[in-house]
Amino acid sequence: MTVLLVLAKAPVAGTVKTRLCPPATPVRAARIAAGALRDTLDAVRATPGVTPVLALRGRFADAEEGGALTAALTGWTVLPQRGDGLGDRLANAHADVAAAWPGRPVLQIGMDTPQVTPERLGFAVRRLLAVDAVLGRALDGGWWALGLRDARHAAALREVPMSTAQTGRRTLAALGNRGLRTASLAVLRDVDEWPDALAVAAEVPDSRFARAVAPLHRALLRGGRP
Repeated sequence: MTVLLVLAKAPVAGTVKTRLCPPATPVRAARIAAGALRDTLDAVRATPGVTPVLALRGRFADAEEGGALTAALTGWTVLPQRGDGLGDRLANAHADVAAAWPGRPVLQIGMDTPQVTPERLGFAVRRLLAVDAVLGRALDGGWWALGLRDARHAAALREVPMSTAQTGRRTLAALGNRGLRTASLAVLRDVDEWPDALAVAAEVPDSRFARAVAPLHRALLRGGRP
């Protein structure tokens, strides 16, 4: 059974989605992040035949919607993130999963694509069974999903510069340097800045994420203050 690993940060005001500010306030940005994470957890929970794991940075006790997020994780395994840079935290999360579930394939996503669906995740899980790795690129040049038949190969991420327009390309090259056959997944839009939030909210208008974006969007359309 594939481990579906979510790498996330507790949505604490002032520490998440800071590139949404302005126009968002730190509290509104954290609420948007909480909505994105809850939608992501729902999609994972609805994906059949996977073991759900969350690698968490921070504490839900300090977060927006912390109680709801804690309740949503019933039946999940929650691991603390380890490491300083993002590449190290990603590699360590995969290593921790490999130690806990030896030999299991791992599909890892983040919390920046609340438009992800159980169907899309299920396709990625099935695709991973036929190749060594799968990679879902993002419109900004990064990636939103990485699947590995052998999670230990995530060590390659330690040498990949993260959060740049070249991250996706460099990740694909790093996997190739290890001799891995990598299949591509659909390209999705990450939520990094306000135009991204509006575009993704329009894709999933009934989501918690969209409901968190809507009050600020309405205020801006009226010319009011966030």
